[in-house]
Amino acid sequence: MKKISILIAIIGLSTSVLISCKNETNGTQELSVHRDKNPKGPHQDGDHKAPPPGDRKGPPTGSPEQTKTLEEIGGYNIGDVATDFNLKNVNGSMVSLASIDKAKGYIVTFTCNECPFSKLYEDRLITINNTYAPQGYPVVAINPNSPENEKEGYEAMKLRAKEKGFTFPYLVDEGQKIYPQYGAVRTPHVFLLDSDRKVQYIGTIDDNAKSPKDVKVNYLEDAINALKNGTKPEPNFTKAIGCPIKANRA
Repeated sequence: MKKISILIAIIGLSTSVLISCKNETNGTQELSVHRDKNPKGPHQDGDHKAPPPGDRKGPPTGSPEQTKTLEEIGGYNIGDVATDFNLKNVNGSMVSLASIDKAKGYIVTFTCNECPFSKLYEDRLITINNTYAPQGYPVVAINPNSPENEKEGYEAMKLRAKEKGFTFPYLVDEGQKIYPQYGAVRTPHVFLLDSDRKVQYIGTIDDNAKSPKDVKVNYLEDAINALKNGTKPEPNFTKAIGCPIKANRA
């Protein structure tokens, strides 16, 4: 009888252990299934989503893209009549828009010696001038940067024009009075005027500063061709891409 009692106790204990182990196994499986519902883990994109595009705040700090609107800049708007100027060219002559014979329009371009973006567009500006100046749309380049920087001063401008073989006037903005009137903020920054000096296009030259062969939209040339055809440029405004103009610190 005693042996039977001991045997029953052993069977009961074994049954208890088996049930306990089975419950622990089921619990582990359930926990594993719960984790599998989120396989990326607690620090992945599944839990921390990036902000939607509407929440992104403009171009990053240091972006070469113009950040202000025409109204915020305070220069010319489309349709405004640009004031003429009389600035010193690298050959020593004085150049005004009125002094250019048979002009049907003017490609006023603010550029400089040292900005990488300006350098990338120098050859393209030469080509544009060689193509369109004979048709009545010459390039008129103005360096708006402060001559305090020797690399942007008049002597450096003369050297740069000679090295690159500029076929257009390269003028110094003496006293930095002209670029604020236009509202230029980057180099290069283009203002296409018609024969009455009305501003018809403001912005960048094309859509690829780095690679001429990869350009898909020639904004400036499209605007010139629109004027030639008696129509309005579309678009008539793009954001300038380049280096911020360096004002005199005084």
